[in-house]
Amino acid sequence: MRDYYNIKINLPGGIASPGFLKDVLSAAWNAHVRKVRFGSRQQLLMTVHYEEMRFLESDFKKLGVFYEVNTDRRPNIVSSYCGEEVFRTGQWLNASEYHSVLDSFELDRGLRQDMLPGLKINISDSNQSFTPFFTGNLNFISSPEPHFWYLYVRLKQTNTVFKWHELIYTNEIGRLSKVFEECMLGEGIHDENALKTAVNGHIRYVSKPAQHDLELPSFSLPYYEGFNRYESRTWLGLYRRDEEFSIEFLLDVCALCLKTRVGEICTTPWKSLVIKGIEDPHREAWSNILGKHNINVRHAANELAWQTEDHHAEGAALKNELIRHFSKNDTRTFGLCFGIQTRPKSEVFGSILIRKRPLLRIGQLPLFSVYDLYYTEHFNPNSRSQVLFEKGLFKIHLPAQLERLCRRFNNQRSREALKTMLSEPDEAKTAVGLAKTVHQCPDCLTIYDPEYGDVLGDIPPGTAFEDLPATYCCPTCDSGKDAFTAIELTKSSHLEPA
Repeated sequence: MRDYYNIKINLPGGIASPGFLKDVLSAAWNAHVRKVRFGSRQQLLMTVHYEEMRFLESDFKKLGVFYEVNTDRRPNIVSSYCGEEVFRTGQWLNASEYHSVLDSFELDRGLRQDMLPGLKINISDSNQSFTPFFTGNLNFISSPEPHFWYLYVRLKQTNTVFKWHELIYTNEIGRLSKVFEECMLGEGIHDENALKTAVNGHIRYVSKPAQHDLELPSFSLPYYEGFNRYESRTWLGLYRRDEEFSIEFLLDVCALCLKTRVGEICTTPWKSLVIKGIEDPHREAWSNILGKHNINVRHAANELAWQTEDHHAEGAALKNELIRHFSKNDTRTFGLCFGIQTRPKSEVFGSILIRKRPLLRIGQLPLFSVYDLYYTEHFNPNSRSQVLFEKGLFKIHLPAQLERLCRRFNNQRSREALKTMLSEPDEAKTAVGLAKTVHQCPDCLTIYDPEYGDVLGDIPPGTAFEDLPATYCCPTCDSGKDAFTAIELTKSSHLEPA
């Protein structure tokens, strides 16, 4: 028999009323739970001793709370509502529109299990990068047309996303999602064309033709912690290094929300909390709560840019080790986010992905784990295209290789900025000259020029890059030959205007 059980409570859209959360946390406290967590799909998580389970289940039944034990058959609906207003984009999408979407799922009717989606559903503002776009099976993303949404579908057990042929009206999202669920889970359809035929045969809905593809915004993770002003009010972001929040602290948060008429507490995919709408007269009361419970804010930005798996301490421990290395070496990670995957079927969000796998197996027993490093196309975490960077790394080698990958990202950004600068017309000069092709290391920017060869590597002048041995490495950072990229160098003479 298990000593402990993992409990999951969905908070649709990442939104919880302080009264509801207070009731749930009080029941957990009575079952001798002292800390809870928030998951990457914005759900509430807790671990309960088996001797206390019957008391907790009794209290949850009285409260009408739906929960799951050691399963995730009903994934939570993820939304970007947690960033609405505070990371405002200026589009038509606002708080009432998010609530209209969630109301279309009829989730307020007792939170019965059969009312909750069995598919992963994401509701996203197209102009933000705070919450992921494509980690769901049904990914609704706001379009330029007010009240209409793109739909990108990811079939079960695949990494392939395809665009639905129509834009979906806000009030139809819940009803259409149920039909998708019936087709994908009930009828077992796993083919794009068959799914389109089945869905259109089951339902008529308000829509518009989807004439253009979604343009992914460039990734920029906003700083989501601490007290921050917006409009005439303040929002508070709360992050915990160990991803655990004490129930005593959260009960005080709920009580202050109720006292000061803050109607919602938002959870984020970064396992943190956002509390919006704090009025100026109550700002000191919120500071007092943080002081009372010794809650620190304003952690380093590179600490906030990580995602780990739910119900798994190994990923969080590895994250903290890597952060310490970054801090010690003052590594620049701005513009990146990192995901750690230690289990094969879990999913994390990141522009750099660290995946653990067993080097050997004896039956079902894994032995001697290693790590593979991937990065997404253009280092945009919403891209579904992943590139292998290093394979089969031992844990001790991870920090150095991650630092090398960070340098590659920064160098890539620098080259793109330089290209932009050089492409701008210079009316004072006209450049003429001959171009030649050289090859550059993407990690340290060392150039191999066949005119000069590589004296230290015993490569004589005049040796073409293609003629270098396959084992050739960068003399500065040891990157392999296949990592080098071809670039054009121009010897220019400048004609000054008369």
